Amino acid sequence: MLLLLVALAQGPQNVELHAGMVITQSTRVARRTYSLSGAPITIRGSNITVDFNGAILEGTPSNTDPDRRRGVAILVDSGANVRIMNARVRGYRFGILARGTRGLTLVTNDLSDTWKPRLFSLIEHESLVDWLSFHHNENNEWLRFGAAIYLEDIKGGELRGNTATGGMNGLLLVRSDGLVIRDNNFSFNSGVGVGLYRSSDDTIVHNQIDYNVRGYSHGFYTRGQDSADLLLYEQSNRNVVAFNSLTHGGDGVFLWAGQATMDSGQGGSNDNLFYGNNVSYATANGIEATFSRNRIIANKAWGSEYGVWAGYSYGTEIIANDFKNNRTGIAIEHGQDNTIALNTFDGDSTAIRLWADSIAPSDWGYPKFRDTRSRDYRISGNLFQKNETVLRVNHTTGLDTAVAQRRPAPPTFSPPVSAPPSTRLTERPRSAIIVDEWGPYDYRAPKLWPAGDSSRAVPLRLATLGPAGKWTVVESEGIVALSRVAGSTGDVITVTPRANARGDWSITLETEKGERFSYTRFEPELEWQVRIGDSLRTLPRLDLMWYRPPKAFAFLPQGNWGLEAAGSVTLPEGTYSIRTISDDAVRVWVDGALVIDAWTPHESQVHYAPLTPGEHGLRVEYRQVDGWVELRVDIIRGSSRSQGSPGPH
Repeated sequence: MLLLLVALAQGPQNVELHAGMVITQSTRVARRTYSLSGAPITIRGSNITVDFNGAILEGTPSNTDPDRRRGVAILVDSGANVRIMNARVRGYRFGILARGTRGLTLVTNDLSDTWKPRLFSLIEHESLVDWLSFHHNENNEWLRFGAAIYLEDIKGGELRGNTATGGMNGLLLVRSDGLVIRDNNFSFNSGVGVGLYRSSDDTIVHNQIDYNVRGYSHGFYTRGQDSADLLLYEQSNRNVVAFNSLTHGGDGVFLWAGQATMDSGQGGSNDNLFYGNNVSYATANGIEATFSRNRIIANKAWGSEYGVWAGYSYGTEIIANDFKNNRTGIAIEHGQDNTIALNTFDGDSTAIRLWADSIAPSDWGYPKFRDTRSRDYRISGNLFQKNETVLRVNHTTGLDTAVAQRRPAPPTFSPPVSAPPSTRLTERPRSAIIVDEWGPYDYRAPKLWPAGDSSRAVPLRLATLGPAGKWTVVESEGIVALSRVAGSTGDVITVTPRANARGDWSITLETEKGERFSYTRFEPELEWQVRIGDSLRTLPRLDLMWYRPPKAFAFLPQGNWGLEAAGSVTLPEGTYSIRTISDDAVRVWVDGALVIDAWTPHESQVHYAPLTPGEHGLRVEYRQVDGWVELRVDIIRGSSRSQGSPGPH
C-alpha cells in the first residue's frame, strides 16, 4: 500500500511521449528514443516534476545540416515550481523554451546540437554575413537565433548540471530574474554560451562556458563577430558572475548598457560583479563592459587583444585581476571615476590605456545627455613587469600620477578561495581556436585542417587534430603525392594534387578505432576577366573583401564604383550551384540568362542559383555604394540554400 501511495504522489510512470502531448502533473517518461516533430511536449501547471529518465527527443535526423534543425522540443507554459530533469534533446531549434514561470528548475539535461547557421568566413578572411547583432530584443528578436534553453519572463529557480554544446546559443535569458545557474556546460557554440537581456539578480557560478566563438582564424584575423561566452545586454543589473571558465570566446564577457541607454543616456547594465573568473584567450576582449558601472575583481585575463575594454564606463572597479600577454591589459575610452588597483600586468604590450576622442559619434544619443570626458582615475598598487608601455594617456584629466612608477607594489588583495573549472583545452593559447563552416571545433572527433599560411597553397599542408591515436590514409582522389600515408594525431600531411585536379580532390583518413575523417577541395578552374573603370585584370577568384582598398586596388574610392567580370567554366556530371556573397549589390548571368538579381543595395547577403553540368559562360556585375566591400562568387556542389546567420533584426 505504501509503494502505491508513493507512485501516485510521483504521478504516472514510464509514460510514452507523442508530438503535441500536454503534461499537467508529475510524470516519469519511458526511456527510449522519440523522433518527434511538429507540436512540442508542453508542460502546463504548477508543482510538476517531469523526469525524462534519459529519454532522447530527436527533432531531425542526426545527419541533417545544423541550419535545418526545426521546432521546439519542450515548452513550459507559465505555471510555478516546474522541474525538468534528465532529458536528452537534439536536432531542434529550441531544446527547452519556457515562458512566464515562477520557480523553474532544470537539472542534468543534455540539450546539445540545436540549430546553428552555416558560417561563410574563410581561413584567409572573414565574411560580414557571419556578424551577429543581439542589440535589439524588445520585440522578441532573439527568438530568431534559437537556443538550447530559452527562458522568457522566468522568476526564480535553478539550472544545474545541464549541458548545451554544438548549437548557436546555449542559454538565453530574457527578463528572467533571480535564477541560480551553476555547474553547467555551455561550451562550443557558434554564438553565445549564456546571454542575458533585461535579466537581473541572477547568480552564475562555477560553469564551463568556453569556446563560444566565431570570426577567428589564427594568424589571419581576430574579430569575434560579436560572439561571446557570456553576454549581458540592455539593463541587466546586479548579477553575480563568479568562478566560471569563460575562455576562448569572441569575448569572455560582453556587457553593453543597451539601446535605451544609448538613446537616452539613462540606465546601463550596472552593479554586476565579475569575480574569480577565467576570461583568457578571447579573440577580442576578456571582459568588455561599456556605458555602465560594475565591479571586475580577481579575474584571470591572459592572451587576448584586450584584457578589459571598458569604454564609457563610470564608477567601475577593476581590482586584483591577473593580466598577462594581452595586447592591452586595460583600455578605457571616455571613462569617469574608475578605480584600477592591485592588478598584475605581465607581458602586456600596453598595461593601461586611457583616452578620449575629440568627436563623438553623431548617431549616439548618449554623449548628448552624459559627461563623456576621460577623467578622475584612482590608480594604485598595481604590479607592472615586462610591459612595453605601462601607461598610455590622451585627453584625460584627474589622473593619479603614482601609476607611472614602475616599482613593484605587490597586491595585498587575497586571491579567490575557489577556482573556475578547467580542462586541457581551457589552458591552451588562442591558436587552439578552430572555426569551420559550422562553428568552433571541440577536438572530440578527428579532423583535418590546413596548417600553413593559406588553404589554397599547392602543395597543401594538413594537420591531423583530435583525440590521441593512430591513423592511416584509406582513400584519395585527384592526388599525385602524399608526404605520409600513416601517422599519429598532431602529424602533418603534405598533399600534392594532380596538375589537372588542383580544384577537385579529396583525402580520407581512418583512425585505429574506425573513425573516418576527410578534407575536400572543390573549386573548378575559372579565370575571371575583371573590368573596374579603366582597369582590366585577370583574377583566379572573384573574392574581394575590405573596408579600405588594399594596395592592389588603391586607385578605387571608398564608395560609388562598380565592376564587371566574365568567365567560363566546365562542370562534370553532378549537381551544382553558383553562390554569391555581396555588399552592396550584385547581378549574375549564366549563358546570357539573369539568374541572380540582387541589385537593390543591401548589407552582406548570400544568393544562389542552380548550375547544370557542362560548359557555361558567366557574367557578374557588382556595385559598391559605401562602407564595406564584399564580393565573393563560388561554384559549389549540391543545392544548398543556407542563408547564414540571421540578420540584424
